[in-house]
Amino acid sequence: MRDGAGADWWAAVPPHRVSHLVDADPELLRLALDPLPPTAPAVLAHRPERGLSLAALVAALLDQLEEAALALFPRWLPDAGRLEGGGPPAVAAVRGIAGRLAARSDHFGPFVADLAERALRDRAAAGAEGAAGDASAGGGGAGGARGGGRRRRRPRFPVEVRAAGLTRVLAEAYGRDDLVLLAQAPTDAAPGDGRVLVAAAEWLVQHGRCAVWIVGPLAAATDRVRPVPVRLPTPLAELAGAASRVSDSPAATGLSFPPLAGAPRPDSPAEQALERALAPHDWARGRRWNHTYEWHLLARPYRVDLLWTVEGLAVEVDGPEHRGAMMFADDRRRDVQLQLLGLDVLRFTNEQVLTDVQAVLRSIRDLLARRRTAGAHP
Repeated sequence: MRDGAGADWWAAVPPHRVSHLVDADPELLRLALDPLPPTAPAVLAHRPERGLSLAALVAALLDQLEEAALALFPRWLPDAGRLEGGGPPAVAAVRGIAGRLAARSDHFGPFVADLAERALRDRAAAGAEGAAGDASAGGGGAGGARGGGRRRRRPRFPVEVRAAGLTRVLAEAYGRDDLVLLAQAPTDAAPGDGRVLVAAAEWLVQHGRCAVWIVGPLAAATDRVRPVPVRLPTPLAELAGAASRVSDSPAATGLSFPPLAGAPRPDSPAEQALERALAPHDWARGRRWNHTYEWHLLARPYRVDLLWTVEGLAVEVDGPEHRGAMMFADDRRRDVQLQLLGLDVLRFTNEQVLTDVQAVLRSIRDLLARRRTAGAHP
């Protein structure tokens, strides 16, 4: 955020600590971090399940962080991007690349090599499954849920090693020095859930050398957590007033992480399916996934799911989080601003993409053809 009050609001939150962001709406925070500002830490959001013990919550969180690291490969190991397949030569090569990374950094070599091998094998398996699915569906397969075919295995490393290794890997995937976990306490959580959440946050900060920001009500263990007020940028504060009520975004549990520029979200079956459907077509050339559109030096930039910059066509693929009051209002505001700048905006739901991707392709193709006939977008 670049305009006015609260432009670098995250700088007021202490690093490498557990903090309670008082009176901060989690939906507004997600908007404030999308796109991820260049000077902010990498921020991943987590909504824990209720009723878990401390050990169970830590184990679930580490598994979800590991899934994110596997999905974001090879961004945290760029030299591995050229490797193909999951056979012995590729595995030996990726382990060597990971070893060289560890030799010049704080990474623990055996852990990062093991993670890189798993990620390479998963990528090769996903590619084979995607090709088979596209062939059986005539090129328009919808794809499955992320990690649906991945077999869970017993972790090879102690939880402390996993915490330290995963936070480093995830921060590097976004080109950041630090990582933050934004943990949302459920509004109707029991006191025991609050105590477990705080204890898990303290454990992760200690062993992962990161920060945890807790949002939502926190009646238990508040004496151990520093309350920190945050002042978000003025446009977002105005948006909260316009939405006129607190966030009603879906209460799904688990971990979510920001998209990476240049690729569809690895945790979005809809974006993955749309990319597979677009890839064979010459008319779809020039597309950019999760591109940050900066239209004024002092204004808030926008992250666009899919953008043809020359033609001036933006395509948004909306998941259930877009039904939240403030995100819905922000989407309408964004669409108006982009249209005033001369762009056309198409919005599709996940369900539209996954159930009838060919209809989505026709809409995109026809509007691209019209824009190309009219001339390049300035």
